[in-house]
Amino acid sequence: MTHEKSVVTVIQARTSSTRLPGKVLLPLFGDTLLARMIERVSFAKKIGRIVVATTTSEEDAQIVEWCQQNQIEVYQGSKSDLLDRHYQVAIKHKADVVVKIPSDCPLIDPGVIDNVIGFYLLNQNKFDYVSNLHPATFPDGNDVEVMSFAALEIAWENATATMELEHTTPYLWENPSQFRIGNVTWETGLDYSMSHRWTIDYPEDYEFIKQVYERLYPINPKFSLSDILQLLENEPTLKKINEKWVGVNWYRNHLHELKTVGKEQTRVLVGA
Repeated sequence: MTHEKSVVTVIQARTSSTRLPGKVLLPLFGDTLLARMIERVSFAKKIGRIVVATTTSEEDAQIVEWCQQNQIEVYQGSKSDLLDRHYQVAIKHKADVVVKIPSDCPLIDPGVIDNVIGFYLLNQNKFDYVSNLHPATFPDGNDVEVMSFAALEIAWENATATMELEHTTPYLWENPSQFRIGNVTWETGLDYSMSHRWTIDYPEDYEFIKQVYERLYPINPKFSLSDILQLLENEPTLKKINEKWVGVNWYRNHLHELKTVGKEQTRVLVGA
C-alpha cells in the first residue's frame, strides 16, 4: 500500500514588520489581511493542514488569540529563526511534506498553490525542494515553496548563517549540489515577477490590495490571477498605486551572500 504523504502548509506571520507594522492584522474587506490570506490558501486543494507560525513575542499574542478564536492552528516559536519555526511545526504534525507560504501574499492564486504542490507530489522521487521562485516568473505575491521533511531537517541541522535562519529555505536552494531542486514556471511563458507587485510591505501595497479586493471579491471570493490581470487591463491606473516598489524584494540586502540569485532578480531603491 502506498503511503499517502502528510502535507502541512505553514503560513509565517508576525506583527513586527518594520516597513508596515501590524500589516497582517490590517482590515481587508470585512476581516483582517491574515484572515483573507488564510482564506485564499484554504481554497487550494492540496495544502493538507494549515498552521500559522508566529512568534513568542508579546506583540504577536494578538495573532495567537485571533487564530484560536477562528479555529486556526497556530505555533509560537523564535522571532528570528523561521527555519526552526517551520521545522518544529513539521515535527509536531508529523509532516512528510512542508509547504512554505508567507503571510504577505493575500492575492495568491489557489490554483498556483495547487500547481506547485502537485508538481512536487508527482515528482517527489526526483526533487527534495520545489518552488515557483528560482527563477520566479509569476507576479510577485504568488510565492510557494515545497520541501520534503528530510530536506528541511538537513537544513535545520546545518544552516548557520543569519539569512538562512531568517528566510527558512536559502540553505536548500543555495546548495543545488546537495539537494535536488525543481522549479515551476508560469505556463503562459511570461515573466511578470519584476513587473507586477501583489505582495504587501508598504502602504501603497496595502492600498493596491484593498482596491483589488473591493472590485473582485464581491463578484467571486475565489478570484484568480487571470481575474486580477484582466482588472488591471480594464483599470490600468490601479497598477500605478504601488508601482514605485515593483521589483523590490529581500534579495537586495543579501546579494553579497547569495550564489544563485543575481542583480536582475531584485531592485535596489533608496529608502526601501
